[in-house]
Amino acid sequence: MTTHEKYMHRALQLAKNGLGTTYPNPMVGSVIVHHGKIIGEGWHKRSGEPHAEVNAVNSVKDKSLLKEATIYVTLEPCSHFGKTPPCCDLIIAKEIPNVVVGTIDPFAKVAGTGIQKLKEAGKNVTVGVLEKECKELNKRFFTFHEKKRPYIILKWAESNDGFIAPLTKDSNRPVWITNQYSRQLVHKWRTEEQSILVGTQTVLDDNPVLNARDFFGNNPTRIILDRQGKIPESSAVKNGIQKSIIYSDTIFLTKNNTISHKKAIFDTHFLDFLVSDLHQEGLQSIIIEGGAKTLQSFIDKDLWDEARVFIGNISLKNGITAPKIHRFPISIENVQGNQLKQYKNYD
Repeated sequence: MTTHEKYMHRALQLAKNGLGTTYPNPMVGSVIVHHGKIIGEGWHKRSGEPHAEVNAVNSVKDKSLLKEATIYVTLEPCSHFGKTPPCCDLIIAKEIPNVVVGTIDPFAKVAGTGIQKLKEAGKNVTVGVLEKECKELNKRFFTFHEKKRPYIILKWAESNDGFIAPLTKDSNRPVWITNQYSRQLVHKWRTEEQSILVGTQTVLDDNPVLNARDFFGNNPTRIILDRQGKIPESSAVKNGIQKSIIYSDTIFLTKNNTISHKKAIFDTHFLDFLVSDLHQEGLQSIIIEGGAKTLQSFIDKDLWDEARVFIGNISLKNGITAPKIHRFPISIENVQGNQLKQYKNYD
């Protein structure tokens, strides 16, 4: 590991603290080094609050050392005025001579202009240190800006004999495929993504709330596919507690300003329309939790980035067949007796 990689690795660690709280901004970490010693650290915590570079500079006790320091930042410093001033201007004003950048920002208002501005100011700029890791950190942000759609995560649980649910359900005797630890992990994931999607049948069968009640964090925007308008007003997804977007072939009027209805044509192009529309809504990521038909439609369309599949230790013997992914898992973990297989649909 080179010296640059050592400090960029630390900047990546810091950046991860912002997972789930920086939207629509990316996660960014920054480290300031003077003669082989870290003198400042920071990360971006929330949209509208100071960026990582600002927090790192502010943490330096002896500001005179900045004139001989190197600042490491996982993503190109911004060069435009948004909710906060440009970080490039701060680096220039503090006379920090060396800047090491993990990767270029794909956002159109930055996209290389920050690096150019720093170079024009006479800074020694190094770009591309741990670039792959820095892009992976902000896979949601990069997918949103480069592919013009949210980063798509598929999630489901299946029995050890390959079923996602029994054929018939008894509301008085629910069947849990996974254990409480796996279920809490799912709620943690919900706090990390901007939206969550289910289809009509899942709502009718399970009446899910789709929030993060078992883990501290933000609730995702609920995306509901209700093709024929079958979901009743009494359903939990219409409780108005969190923002919801319902796609249907019929428009329903609602008095609740947290729920919006959108008319859609559920043809072979629907999923393309959907992810494009979610992009217009500014949603950078979505976790799709079912049911089997909805999940398989995204797989068949090859419209997914990541899949997280729990294998429970119960046997249903019969039921609704789980979705099929024709890829090898990149990892297999044990979650207190449940198996968690994770897949990627990109290099």
